[in-house]
Amino acid sequence: MSATEVMEAAQEPLTLTMNNGQTISFKSNISIEADEIPIIDISGIYSENFEDRKAVAEKIREACHRIGFFYAINHGVDPSLTEGVFEQAKRFFNLPEEKKMEVCTDLQPEEYFGYFPMSLYNRNNKKYSDLMEAFNWGYDAKYDPMATDKDKDIPHKNLWPTDVPGFKETLHAHHTTLLGLARRLMRTFALALHMPEDFFDDFVVHPEAAQRIVHYPIQEQSVDDQHGIGAHTDFECFTFVSQDQQGGLEVLSKSGYWVKAKPIPNSLVVNIGDCFMRQTNDFFVSTVHRVINKSGAERYSCPFFFGFDRAKLLEPVASCVSEDNPFKYPIMTSGEYYLWRAAKAKEKEPEEAK
Repeated sequence: MSATEVMEAAQEPLTLTMNNGQTISFKSNISIEADEIPIIDISGIYSENFEDRKAVAEKIREACHRIGFFYAINHGVDPSLTEGVFEQAKRFFNLPEEKKMEVCTDLQPEEYFGYFPMSLYNRNNKKYSDLMEAFNWGYDAKYDPMATDKDKDIPHKNLWPTDVPGFKETLHAHHTTLLGLARRLMRTFALALHMPEDFFDDFVVHPEAAQRIVHYPIQEQSVDDQHGIGAHTDFECFTFVSQDQQGGLEVLSKSGYWVKAKPIPNSLVVNIGDCFMRQTNDFFVSTVHRVINKSGAERYSCPFFFGFDRAKLLEPVASCVSEDNPFKYPIMTSGEYYLWRAAKAKEKEPEEAK
């Protein structure tokens, strides 16, 4: 359906209040195809030439201010690593339910790691629950090349299945690679905000870096009120999304329409989260997105969520505030913010829709 046809079909705006307190309006539940999400070649972030790095930063600045999403190409992540993760995801999700439940997230109610069973959540209080299952794991200093020996003694709370050989090793290898890319890209974000390149370095020594594999089963074409995952925003600084070729990710545009984020081979979808929007005083935008899998096939994705050390204060970036544009949010630590948002995310029905 074209944008014109959607506009003609739209009635009064639909509204949704989400678990970050944000109320959004959108004009139609129908998704459209449009070139609103920019494709950015980020190979320049590896250049020794400052001007090359700055050029990438300026493109990212525009994308993050306008829509909060972009495709990163030539990012340096070996495609075989991502393919390995998807293979392990298929093996894990094909386990009997009782085996997956041995690492269920409910075993650690205060944490966000382990297995999330199918249809556990109804993010938008719809007729149908979110049609997805997931497995989450988080930062473990033992796999961080930058961590000190003392850091590596810090216990972690990841849960790992024992029936999938190579599962833990494959997922950690991918996580370690994305961790390195995220730290490098954080320097690019500093330049994008017209701050010194090392501005965020101290914020990501012990980062909040969680990852998940997600399985979206085949969704009935005739069911219009069911999502793979309902409309939401991410709550860390930014997210990398590795997605297969089935499609289904949709982004809410400023004009109020759902835009398909079509898969681009060997790309990473990058989107800004609420924490970064908060710290940049809304200069970067955290954009609402959802997944609807009507591809007729199983869909798999692997998002990596990157945020600050929990001890760091979420103070405004100096370039984003002024006398005429004061900081809009109360100052708190990154940890306080993450714990609040993670608790909201684990609620079974955290949002209201009408």
